[in-house]
Amino acid sequence: MARISKRLKTKVENVLSTLDIMYPTEDKCYLNYSTPYELLIATMLSAQCTDDRVNMVTDKLFKKYTSLEAFATASLSELEKDIHSTGFYHNKAKNIIACANQLLNLHNGEVPSDIESLTNLAGVGRKTANVVRTHIFHIPSIVVDTHVKRISKKIGFTKSDDPVKIEFELMEIFPKDHWGRYNTQIIAHGRTICKARKTDCENCLLNKDCDFYLKK
Repeated sequence: MARISKRLKTKVENVLSTLDIMYPTEDKCYLNYSTPYELLIATMLSAQCTDDRVNMVTDKLFKKYTSLEAFATASLSELEKDIHSTGFYHNKAKNIIACANQLLNLHNGEVPSDIESLTNLAGVGRKTANVVRTHIFHIPSIVVDTHVKRISKKIGFTKSDDPVKIEFELMEIFPKDHWGRYNTQIIAHGRTICKARKTDCENCLLNKDCDFYLKK
């Protein structure tokens, strides 16, 4: 870990240990998949879309397109219809087809594990790449989604709105063994206690270390 203030170090230790008590410590992926490329595609679809909606779409999608080759040769207009409800369907469909072709032509049909190769794929940013690295390759990675961004700012771990900057800031202050699980724990917290529309601060076990609550 980087050299950080005693106050921040204590906050990090308190929050992470409390999250371990509140939520399972094992990494849990909220997206349904059976192969690495399915997780990659599901995560691409999850941009600006809920995991529940993505799972509804991929339940049919992965039965219709049963291989990378099927995605690579898919009709753009037909794939757009298949994923329409996830939003931004034109760009997502175009990127999925391009990404499938890149995996086949450049990576022998295998999903790469290194961040540079992943982010060079069409439609794959650091968030998507880190989801794959965490859940497929078990490489310590911090995934910054809307829950992590919002709640990390409330707690006081970051002041930034830039997901990439937040990722690196959290990497500096968190021990590696919490990088992967922090995302899934914060998703659970954001769905149950620290909801975007209505937070239940009084019943939140993190409130004693949360800047947002302490400033209320």
